[in-house]
Amino acid sequence: MNILIAEDERDLRDLLKLNLEKENYNIICAKNGIEALDLFNKDSVDLGIFDVMMPELDGFNLLRKIRETSDVPVIMLTARDTDMDKLLGFGLGADDYLVKPFSMVELIARVGVWMRRQSNSNQSSPKLLTIGELTINTDACSVYKNDEQISLNAKEYLLLKHFMENPERVFTKKQLYSAVWDEDYYYDDNTIMVHISHIRAKIETNTKKPVYLKTIKGIGYKLSKGAVK
Repeated sequence: MNILIAEDERDLRDLLKLNLEKENYNIICAKNGIEALDLFNKDSVDLGIFDVMMPELDGFNLLRKIRETSDVPVIMLTARDTDMDKLLGFGLGADDYLVKPFSMVELIARVGVWMRRQSNSNQSSPKLLTIGELTINTDACSVYKNDEQISLNAKEYLLLKHFMENPERVFTKKQLYSAVWDEDYYYDDNTIMVHISHIRAKIETNTKKPVYLKTIKGIGYKLSKGAVK
């Protein structure tokens, strides 16, 4: 199973890698948050271990970006033992927290717990997201309306999945672009509008009166979960 370590202190990064490889885990290392995000998007990651204080992109913002598309378990490492830091981390979706300096034995034990949970989760039923007549099987990356499969391209699928994971939440075009394209936003409103239009054509009965993908004038879009009884 793959573990992504994001830690800017080389000695600690190497020590974590050495000890976790002894437990037969495959370790992917990054020295900052930007590098970690790039590796996360390229590789299959089963667990993340992120330092809070990193250059370029800190651990909290790295976690925030990853939580836009993934629920992979994440253990945060921090030198500051404050309730506010922990509340912020857990609020952003952290699963566990260790304060430096920590026992390597304890870290390995916690990693083992999360890996067992992840393994059991992977062997369980497919993860389904259902709103009204729409269902997404996130394991198979497939979309259905009334049990009939809908064909979406990769970006359309990721957009719809992002909406269905966050029903009733309003997203700006910039937020949607950042979540799905993972690139800097250059006021390219047309890209989002075209993809929204294509998705509506495939999931809505009447695209002029959409019941799922709603336009919030002057702000952006949301997926309505109360439109279909």
